[in-house]
Amino acid sequence: MRTYPRHAARVEALREVWHRVVTEQPPPSTGVVAATIAVAALLVLAPGAWPVARHVVTIAHEGAHGFAAWATGRQLAGIRLHSDTSGVTVSRGRASGVGMVVTVAAGYLGPTLLGLVAAWLLGAGHAVALLWILLVLLALLLVQIRNWFGLWSVLVSGVVVFGVSWLLPEQEQSAFAYLVTWFLLAAAPRPVVELQVMRWRGQAQGSDADQLARLTGVPAIVWVGGFLLITVAALGLGFWWLVAASPASVLGVLPEMSL
Repeated sequence: MRTYPRHAARVEALREVWHRVVTEQPPPSTGVVAATIAVAALLVLAPGAWPVARHVVTIAHEGAHGFAAWATGRQLAGIRLHSDTSGVTVSRGRASGVGMVVTVAAGYLGPTLLGLVAAWLLGAGHAVALLWILLVLLALLLVQIRNWFGLWSVLVSGVVVFGVSWLLPEQEQSAFAYLVTWFLLAAAPRPVVELQVMRWRGQAQGSDADQLARLTGVPAIVWVGGFLLITVAALGLGFWWLVAASPASVLGVLPEMSL
């Protein structure tokens, strides 16, 4: 029988990836976990970092719109991501009804729900699996992007996740997975606050909250309040899941790092 070295190498590489995906990894040290929390907080709060990091939130936001549209039977027509961190997801179907409400509501909840799923996977010891799941989600999103900046944003994100998943040792992969998870959870409330600030200034008349108000009759401020409550609660729940095993040690390291 003729052998094909390249084919055999590909099969062996796939086996190695699958083994790493299904194998449980130990959590990072409390110091590493504390460091990822601190870096995630810096990305969300630092004025110079947030405008760049917010693109990741936009990817999750628009991806959630797209997934909700698909899940409710709407026809997804494409997604655009813009350099000002805004985005647009276009779907076809009924202009009202449950499907439309779910699709519109999914955006601001997308990053926080993805962060909760990520926290659950990390709690189960599947940091590497989380990275490969993120890579698959980015690949699925890529085929729906309809502008050059969106393609660039998703491609760069995918290259970073793939590089970490393929090249780095498991400890570094786990630390990166924790950083992504903390960032998603910590970043989710900020766009909601920014949304309400823009609404106060009269700059967000067509926002998701205002669309939901027109669709349901529930005031937009109630939707904004609901988004904020859910995202903050999810941050607390994710924190509890990931530090409950040794909360004192993690909380003890954070003050030392800030000195």
